Amino acid sequence: MPRELFHVILIRPTKYDDDGYPIHWHRTTIPANSLACLNGIVRDCDTRKVLGPDVDLNILSIDEGNTRILPKRLIAHINRNGGRGLVCFTGVQSNQFPRAVDLAHPFLKAGLPVSVGGFHVTGCMAMLPEMPVEMLEAQEHGISFFLGEAEGERFDAVLRDAFEGKLKPVYDHMKDLPSLPGQPKPVVEREQIDRSTLGYGSFDLGRGCPFECSFCCIINVQGRGSRFRSEDDLKAIIRDHAKIGVTKFFVTDDNFARNRNWEAFLDCLIDLRKREKLKFTLIIQVDTLCHKIPNFIEKCVQAGVDQVFIGLENINPDNLAGSKKRQNKITDYREMFLAWKKHPVILTAGYIIGFPNDTRESILRDIDVIKRELPIDILSLSILTPLPGSEDHKNAVKGGIWTDPDLNKYDLTHCVIRHPNFPGDMLDRVYLEAVGRFYSPDHCRTVLRRAAALGSNKKIATMNRLLLYGIGSRLHNVFSLDGGYLRLKYRTDRRPGLPLESPLAFFAKHYWFTARNISIMALQRMRYRRFIKQLWADPGRFDYSDQAIAEIGHKDFETLELYTATRGGKEAVATHRKMESLKRKARSGTAARA
Repeated sequence: MPRELFHVILIRPTKYDDDGYPIHWHRTTIPANSLACLNGIVRDCDTRKVLGPDVDLNILSIDEGNTRILPKRLIAHINRNGGRGLVCFTGVQSNQFPRAVDLAHPFLKAGLPVSVGGFHVTGCMAMLPEMPVEMLEAQEHGISFFLGEAEGERFDAVLRDAFEGKLKPVYDHMKDLPSLPGQPKPVVEREQIDRSTLGYGSFDLGRGCPFECSFCCIINVQGRGSRFRSEDDLKAIIRDHAKIGVTKFFVTDDNFARNRNWEAFLDCLIDLRKREKLKFTLIIQVDTLCHKIPNFIEKCVQAGVDQVFIGLENINPDNLAGSKKRQNKITDYREMFLAWKKHPVILTAGYIIGFPNDTRESILRDIDVIKRELPIDILSLSILTPLPGSEDHKNAVKGGIWTDPDLNKYDLTHCVIRHPNFPGDMLDRVYLEAVGRFYSPDHCRTVLRRAAALGSNKKIATMNRLLLYGIGSRLHNVFSLDGGYLRLKYRTDRRPGLPLESPLAFFAKHYWFTARNISIMALQRMRYRRFIKQLWADPGRFDYSDQAIAEIGHKDFETLELYTATRGGKEAVATHRKMESLKRKARSGTAARA
């Protein structure tokens, strides 16, 4: 019997820039984990012969961030090789949804079924009473939605229905989240690694988060209960990547510190390093309380963690309380950061601006406080955004509050509400000003001085991230994690509804901006490398100190603006002192009874 071929095209779509061109890079930063997860799931379907013993799956995995997608070529390829297939847009965020729908149209016209999954469609249906208009319009064109997670053989039905030409409008698995141990592992192909700037692979060890931050959509998509992969899964992931030469990983768990199996996972990684001599490094995401977990930081470092992303979010307690980020205590911040800084670890802090009481002056003042008083290497700034799937978005819809109808702007660098203190696009401009304020050349040199004084061996990695977050994201006006190396644009790919530019105007502008941006980055990189060479050659570099890296003093609460500049800061100190007093009394009472 001749074997039949069924094509499965997996696409992680990009978004449009402010001029309406898809954001492509010669190399992106880190491969998308959602794409890797679905790639592994579909490969498992092929292994199990879900479509029958005589049907083979031809799987093509594409990250549009670093690959131009030409639907006509893909359709022609499918038609030349059996003519049957399924197109899946995976991990689609709200700002990527318009691009995904635009890309879907030519496939639909060619008679190919299209499925869209990810945070936007799942988050909307998890939090809203009815399907939003953009999803209804997409559904009218024939797009199917997959809600929830595809592990646990949930994707089998999608494949079978697509193969039979009977794809359902919705596949709803939101209330039936899968157990993760033994599920297909994320698969990142070597080609995707080669198309990234830093050579990272990505995987998740757990999903879900116990906290209730109102701006977060993860808790309403992945759930507030935690689910985990197994130690055997982790070993297999590391070994499989080692076979293709991948030794750097981004662990995408939203909060690894709340993974109840964190110690077992870290012991497993430590064992792989010692027994099998595997060399690898990790980026993890944690909360501001992680330093209170005994041995957590020490074991992270032993396991190969050399970069940490921390959800700082803000230094004003009133802003934190307003977003239900109650677990963040500014009185813990310096202790937490300094605990990490005992080790050669690059610290990136997520920071949100645009809270209801923010003003330009308060935002810039807080940025200056962070620069002086907290040993943060990289600040990942974003604008408070009511992302579909979050409580903030649900409340805005319920209250009839205006939000920008263009989902392409929901990228954390554009204001999509009418802020009382920032008319028009003022908050967008303040955002860029705040980024420039933190990443001023003087402060970037201060960050490098701190690294040298603390004995860090991450000088080049720190420099590269200062360039990426501080200059690259501003030059291209993209969120820091959406950046890459060498922006690519294609004249004929402009967003539908916008005019096609003349070749002369388009190429003249594009090449001028490209040359300018490369020159700016190259010049600054050269300056930093010269500074680093001089700094690390200076035997007196260990004598440097400042407020941020100084040991915690008993007068910090009275002298540092982190605690004294705002009403909320003063109240936080008073509450902290009250709680410490109660703890001392409780310990004294226990000791007396003993």
